[in-house]
Amino acid sequence: MENKEATARIKINKLLEAAGWRFFAERSAPANIRLELSVTIKSSDLNTMGQNFEKTAKGFIDFLLLDAKGFPFIVLEAKSEDRNPLVGKEQARKYARSQNCRFVILSNGNLHYFWDLERGNPYVITSFPTPDSVTNYQKVTPNPQRLIEERVGDDYIVLTQRPNYQSEAAWRNEAERPGYIQSNRLRFLRPYQLKAIYILQAAIEEGKDRFLFEMATGTGKTLTAAAVIKLFLRTGNARRVLFLVDRLELEDQAKKAFTSLLSADFQTVIYKENRDDWRRAEIVVTTVQSLLFNNKYQRLFSPTDFDLVISDEAHRSIGGNARAVFDYFIGYKLGLTATPRDYLRKFDNTNPSTRDPRELERRLLLDTYRTFGCENSQPTYRYSLLDGVKEGYLINPTVVDARTEITTELLSDAGFVVSFIDEAGEDQREAFKQREFEKRFFADATNQLFCKTFLENALRDPVSGEIGKSIIFAVSQNPTAKLAQILNQMADRMFPGKYQSDFAVQVTSQIPDAQQFTINFANNNLLGSANFLPAYKTSKARVCVTVGMMTTGYDCTDILNLCLFRPIFSPTDFIQIKGRGTRNHNFLEQLFDNSLKDSVKQPQKTAFKLLDFFANCEYFEEEFKYDEVLKLPKPQSGRREGGGGVPVVTGGAYEHLGADILASIREEAIGFEGMKIDRMFFEKFEDTVRENATIATAIEAGQWDRVIDYVNREVFDKPEEYYNLDKLRKAAAVDRRLTLREILEKIFGLIPCFKSRNELLEEEFAKFVVDYKPEEAKAIPAIKNYFKAYVTSDQIRHIIEGKLFTDLATNPVFSSRDFRAVPVKYRTLIPEYVKDYVSLNQFAA
Repeated sequence: MENKEATARIKINKLLEAAGWRFFAERSAPANIRLELSVTIKSSDLNTMGQNFEKTAKGFIDFLLLDAKGFPFIVLEAKSEDRNPLVGKEQARKYARSQNCRFVILSNGNLHYFWDLERGNPYVITSFPTPDSVTNYQKVTPNPQRLIEERVGDDYIVLTQRPNYQSEAAWRNEAERPGYIQSNRLRFLRPYQLKAIYILQAAIEEGKDRFLFEMATGTGKTLTAAAVIKLFLRTGNARRVLFLVDRLELEDQAKKAFTSLLSADFQTVIYKENRDDWRRAEIVVTTVQSLLFNNKYQRLFSPTDFDLVISDEAHRSIGGNARAVFDYFIGYKLGLTATPRDYLRKFDNTNPSTRDPRELERRLLLDTYRTFGCENSQPTYRYSLLDGVKEGYLINPTVVDARTEITTELLSDAGFVVSFIDEAGEDQREAFKQREFEKRFFADATNQLFCKTFLENALRDPVSGEIGKSIIFAVSQNPTAKLAQILNQMADRMFPGKYQSDFAVQVTSQIPDAQQFTINFANNNLLGSANFLPAYKTSKARVCVTVGMMTTGYDCTDILNLCLFRPIFSPTDFIQIKGRGTRNHNFLEQLFDNSLKDSVKQPQKTAFKLLDFFANCEYFEEEFKYDEVLKLPKPQSGRREGGGGVPVVTGGAYEHLGADILASIREEAIGFEGMKIDRMFFEKFEDTVRENATIATAIEAGQWDRVIDYVNREVFDKPEEYYNLDKLRKAAAVDRRLTLREILEKIFGLIPCFKSRNELLEEEFAKFVVDYKPEEAKAIPAIKNYFKAYVTSDQIRHIIEGKLFTDLATNPVFSSRDFRAVPVKYRTLIPEYVKDYVSLNQFAA
């Protein structure tokens, strides 16, 4: 016991010194006696103080942290390593009140809680806050009642944008009012956005501090978030807000939005652009990747730096390692997501495949709901696409199922079977599956057919009659240029003289100013404007061909066609892509000749087309009811110039015909560092991906789906080195199965090192403890032992799930005695928890 107490004390000392607490006292005074303020005790004097803080009967304070003037500031209640810090909660509260301290830290050296006695419950923290951070944090005196009672009307944001708007003549004149609102870009909250705020206020009244808004793409999550930010800042319940995004382009977009909506009262900055003076701002926007890089969030920030943390597209921006950033900061937490949890309702999670992307999405979604305190799997507030359509705020797509014979066969269980003659003159057959489209299989005729079908079925612009503005999502960078070329050639034939190879534009990271292209397309001036009607401002370029740049957070309300020229395996990506077309739009706003307005029969956008060439809707929702079904002709087969048509499959073997003898033999045990050739192999892969601008740019933007797909297609299994995931895992020499994302995160400095199997187990168990807070502190070692055994051993899982408990008697990993030491409720709780929240694949050897 004393060893565990001493170990805890040593760990706490180090944590306090690392956080910058230069003056503090350990067991400095009886709790009922005022500390002599003129005396401070340095950490170097700690060894001379009392021992065995668990068993003291005199009520001594374990650690009393002092402010810059030497006054009592924080009471730290220490427990030994085998005890839950929360058992000292009431004792610490009594000590804190006796010393007139507002703050308490509860710690056993491994698990720590920060407790603001004026705010509510203790929060788990992963490191101790700095003195300066807590000093600034102290300046905010939280008053949840003000949050609850604050009146929020539909003009809550407008009152910040233009406080005196109601007294202005243009507002008071109803005929001028619409133009006044538009010219001043005033943003009134819609009824469902107000409802979200009211439900959040009610949740705060119930004592909750974590919230999740599930709102469909196009319903104004950023505007709703702005209202929440104003609510917290205005009522004095936050002094600074952190807004987390998962993509680089969303960082700038969020900053512009908050500046437009709240700049009259609050300053917004992007962290990477204001590294030295971000503390001056009330709203700090950053990507999760920026904070993860070299553990920047722990090195440069304190847990008390932000009073409200908002996570945009929550189950992406807090997934995987990113959750550590989100959990690091204490205070209120709000998650925003457009991905409904029940979107995976047809996915059979009782028999998941680790290769099924929907299994990953399921875990991310469940983890998101758990992180935001939604134990019943219901968000704090939900406003779905169907709600938006029903109330006239959003538009549902007209889905077009357009499968060719080849894509139909690619989608089948057997795949698209190719017959060919190999180099030896033998007849061979090989099957290509959906995931190999464009990686190992390419047919130029199929792309020609895709483009022709799109042009023949696309919705037209209701004013000019040209092809409506469209986005095509291709499988990778290479085919985007080919598709743009095909479309431009076809457009020249359909609209002679109207386009000079600027009908379709490639918009990918390989293209200079691609980000500006997306902005110009939304502003209707990409490669020109008013191509058909001089008085009608619409983009000359009609089609953007992209991979992933225009999926998340891209606002272009006059989109009329979305085309899926590739299979999609992520429900989130599918929902985000579909969301690019769901927003309302009035096309007359772009027409500046009033005499022409009466001739426009349908000025309001009432529909958009989603052309699905790979049965993506069916992939996520079985028996999806398509609105149109197009039967496409089968492309001509046979070899084509330029690499099209059926690919040639080659193979070969090396045969050594000479003699050889054994010259010497030496045995060497290879440790965790791996063989030199393995390390060199890994280092060479590091150089390869670091030098690849496409990979670096996509990682910086947080586009992980795109990065993983690109590496698998363009880097792996090439003749130069034959990089693949198995070889890299071996070269990394880690005692568990690494993911490609982890490897790339390590290479680009987003994580400092690969975690071992045991480190990852400890991390997963810590999450479990945070969520369920076991009160049986003495049973925690037995619970942890059971947790680790269940996660890492197929045999243990088989025994537990089959209730073959007698088999534990002879099991070397986890015995009957170990099982009996586990409290009864955790014997079933842990298997259920692991099934929902822990990916077992990462622990495989």
